[in-house]
Amino acid sequence: MALFKDLDGLIGRRLRLRDLRVFMAVVEARSMAKAASNLGVSQPAVSEIVASLEHALRVRLFDRKPQGVELTSYGEALLRRSRSAFDEFKQGLREIEGLADPTAGEVRVGCPESIAASVLPPILERFGKLYPRTIVHVEHVTTPTLELPQLHERRVDVAIVRMPRDSKISLENLQVQTLFDDHLVIAACAKSRWAQRGRIDLAELIDAPWILTPDYAWNTAILAEALAARSLPMPKIAVVTYSVQLRTRLLADGNYVTTFPNSVLRFGDPRLGLKELRVDIPLKPWPVVVVTLKNRTLSPVVQRFIEQATLATRAIT
Repeated sequence: MALFKDLDGLIGRRLRLRDLRVFMAVVEARSMAKAASNLGVSQPAVSEIVASLEHALRVRLFDRKPQGVELTSYGEALLRRSRSAFDEFKQGLREIEGLADPTAGEVRVGCPESIAASVLPPILERFGKLYPRTIVHVEHVTTPTLELPQLHERRVDVAIVRMPRDSKISLENLQVQTLFDDHLVIAACAKSRWAQRGRIDLAELIDAPWILTPDYAWNTAILAEALAARSLPMPKIAVVTYSVQLRTRLLADGNYVTTFPNSVLRFGDPRLGLKELRVDIPLKPWPVVVVTLKNRTLSPVVQRFIEQATLATRAIT
């Protein structure tokens, strides 16, 4: 038997936008008292609204505990849909703003550091010149998978990332567009002894001090495959880090060797003084992609950003 016989009536009379906002505030604060303080209302008012929601829905949304509140499975279901509803409402307002002024607006972009240090700058330069009254917010994301919580939680509109190697990742709720195929290179300081060489055999670099990403990252996995194909051991590892800034700073000393996506060298700051070493390793495509949520309405300014990201990367690849 259906729990709700009159959904339209329930939504129209019992569930209001304000009540859902209070519900989400309690989720964020994990406390009725803290939510009330954040909203500038009394705790009894917040408790009454939550109780009213639970009564209308005929389920318990929160488990009350001495330390605060915790979502039930019913609460988690309502939270997912409430985020989507509020996001669509905000997107509708942004769309109205975009229609009223197509040259202004805000874009929230998520990307890892290696994208922010290489691929993103020429995109932002092109987009900023065409739409100087827009604001782009950039948030760091990590991408061993395409889970991208910032995207699913609507904290970013679009993510620019490298496609993970795992073929089992779910794309059911994601829209993925390839900007270009990157590939791995081995790099060193342009002033290092390695950079002065011509072609270098991979075996010669085994005893060099290496800076590598964690072993589950694509950089290190591709290097490991190239070494295994030659029956060579993993090299001497001096530092393990994802940080592009740290790697480039250490490379400046002239002793270290590392792996980078080719785009970091090609589109990155030339003042960093990095050079690709002429080492034969398999060229495996490493797609750089734009990711958005399926069935999510994008504001006009976000659509324009994606268009310019496509054109900017096409011009430099």
